[in-house]
Amino acid sequence: MGRKKKQQQQHTRENGGAGGKNQEELLKTLGDFTSKENWDQFFTIRGTDDSFEWYAEWPQLRTLLTAQLLSPPSLRTPESAGVQSEEVAILVPGCGNSKLSEHLYDAGFLNITNVDFSKVVISDMLRRNLRERPGMKWRVMDMTNMQFADESFDAIVDKGGLDALMEPELGSRLGNQYLSEVKRLLKAGGKFICLTLAESHVLGLLFSKFRFGWKMSLYTIAKEPSSRNIKLQTFMVVVEKDISTSVSEISSFMDEYSVESHGNQARELYEALERERKVRSEYSNGGDILYSLEDLTLGAKGNLKELEPGRRLKLILGEPGVSRFYNAILFDAKPDLGQDSDDDKEPISYQFAAFIVPKMRVDDWLFSSEEGQWLIVATSKAARLVMILLDSSNSNFSMQDIQTDLSPLVMQLAPKDCDDGVPIPFMAASDGIKQQTIVNQVTSALTGPIIVDDVIYQQVDDYDDDLKCDPSKDLIFRRLTFQRSQSLVQSEALLSKEGSNAISRETEENDVQTASKTKKKGKQGKIGSHSSTSHASNNEMKVDHNYLASSYHNGIISGLMLISLHLKGSNSAVGMGKTAVIGLGAGLLPMFMKNCLPTLNIEVVELDPVVLDVAKQYFGFREDDRLQVHITDGIKFVTGKADAEAGKLDILIVDVDSSDSSSGLTCPAADFVTESFLLAAKNSLSEEGLFIINLVSRSSAVKGAVYSSLKSVFGNLLSLKLEKDVNEVIFALKKDSPITDDELSRACDELVKSLELEKHEWSQRVVDASKLIKPLI
Repeated sequence: MGRKKKQQQQHTRENGGAGGKNQEELLKTLGDFTSKENWDQFFTIRGTDDSFEWYAEWPQLRTLLTAQLLSPPSLRTPESAGVQSEEVAILVPGCGNSKLSEHLYDAGFLNITNVDFSKVVISDMLRRNLRERPGMKWRVMDMTNMQFADESFDAIVDKGGLDALMEPELGSRLGNQYLSEVKRLLKAGGKFICLTLAESHVLGLLFSKFRFGWKMSLYTIAKEPSSRNIKLQTFMVVVEKDISTSVSEISSFMDEYSVESHGNQARELYEALERERKVRSEYSNGGDILYSLEDLTLGAKGNLKELEPGRRLKLILGEPGVSRFYNAILFDAKPDLGQDSDDDKEPISYQFAAFIVPKMRVDDWLFSSEEGQWLIVATSKAARLVMILLDSSNSNFSMQDIQTDLSPLVMQLAPKDCDDGVPIPFMAASDGIKQQTIVNQVTSALTGPIIVDDVIYQQVDDYDDDLKCDPSKDLIFRRLTFQRSQSLVQSEALLSKEGSNAISRETEENDVQTASKTKKKGKQGKIGSHSSTSHASNNEMKVDHNYLASSYHNGIISGLMLISLHLKGSNSAVGMGKTAVIGLGAGLLPMFMKNCLPTLNIEVVELDPVVLDVAKQYFGFREDDRLQVHITDGIKFVTGKADAEAGKLDILIVDVDSSDSSSGLTCPAADFVTESFLLAAKNSLSEEGLFIINLVSRSSAVKGAVYSSLKSVFGNLLSLKLEKDVNEVIFALKKDSPITDDELSRACDELVKSLELEKHEWSQRVVDASKLIKPLI
């Protein structure tokens, strides 16, 4: 039970004019202070003239209260004269049968409007004051929804009204609505004078609602001997509506001796005040802090109707504890986005858009880091983008429900040039899936949830113009995804019927390249772009191990073939054969290498036996005398090779994802780019050995750090940056002598001749990728 309720019940017992049965009935009405029926019953039992004050009485309030009402607003100049009492338009909400407004009227404040939602008490008070105070106005009205025009009053005097609305078990919804009305009804320079017991949940709302554009002061009401025997300290919180949008310090004029004599009440007050002072200090210092939508519409961060290029701010949409709420970030695009395609800048497609990030991806570097977020803004081509980061509180609602709920909230953040009649474009990262079938889900103690699915991709804009695909046949791809990094598909394979030539290789090639590009780009689209089912895949379809669906796997093959030819050209004795791949995934790369590069003997190192089981069962992975898997730690394996005198590797490939999606480094795991590991990798290689690493990061800072580590160990580095892809394949030779552009060109020519003779179906893609390999500068 709140302090106010305890105080009122005690006060009623000690001072109730009605006795016996009436007093028992009176106490029952104090169960819910937000109930109109309860208050009607209370005032009916209590009677017209039986008024009393549950908080401080007039002698205690007179000096401080009248001084506050008569002092000029601080936004006036020092020369401004004080106001006359009869000129002050005062609102007393939740007036009840208190004599506070009568005392104010008798003190010369003649323009007073009293409201209460109890028709009983308003009728009684009107009859009581009609003759003696004819100018006093009385209205039956809900204080959370008052029918007055904006900026109607110079002062609002609340004696316990807010406390009554803020019963802890009822939450802050009514209090929040009431204070929004207070803010609306006050004139510039107007004051909200709140008499309160200052419980922590009440102060928490007061402090947050009057943070921007308000000046706040705290006072204690002096205690005087009284027959009423009020045991709790009453406080006065005064907030003044300022024309500035800055955050002001809270001024305290409290009688510490009087306050400290009230134990827990004082402790809660000072703790709440200290918390709020820290918050306001952070705002004043320009920290990366969370704003409410109300703060922003009041101008806490400038005029939101105007675009301010480069603006980024965090906010909450909705009301925590009252309605559904969402964490969001508002971005105004940086100046490098232009208004039309004639500029050198990227064109803007939308003046305003929203981007929803599902809970499972909010910790991804792309959405959790400022650098990644600005990449999303640039990709969206929106002048203003609101990014909504979903959390567990939103998990029980469909995306359509969330979008419907968000639309009116987001619309309040629209810049002035937006057409109100045009729906807000809602975007989300999408992999362009037309149909998805979950084949298997398993959870590993090491890797976490693992998903195998079969997908059919939607047709996308970058299909080749000369694609000759039978529209009645869909290409199906089998994918391996680790739940810990859902933004990255670990492995992807083309499914086909064994021995069937129904789908031409040319068609497969174009489709695979398109699907891969779409998947890696994280193509954006509207929510609900694909369906998901859980039935098993067609058992007749098998993984094609003679085809690499992944563009970066194809890039690895291109580089090792190109560099192998270069080394052979410089040393005829070179024969690259002993190969190690760190990271199995679905086993697609080592299976392709075994089938298509017969000179290689391959060892695969995988830490998780569950991953090996999945590769065998769902991706057709098989070991034999040329392909062996070791279930062990990859770093220990490489270190062992480095320390050994014999058995050095000709090729070492690292293709391991990172379990920390917030680090900005998606692949490899950070342990595989430390200087100590890279030294071990170099020492594990033969004299003509080649180290290959798959690098996935959208952060230029993270990639720069990886480059620095590699350059500190290897003197001869080449890079393949895949078009429209975040993957970059880096090739490092143990020999420090650099490969010149002429040597690369000659090796490319040799590769073309070699593949023309062998007529592999994948030859052209290897040749195309090899031409993109350049020295890493």
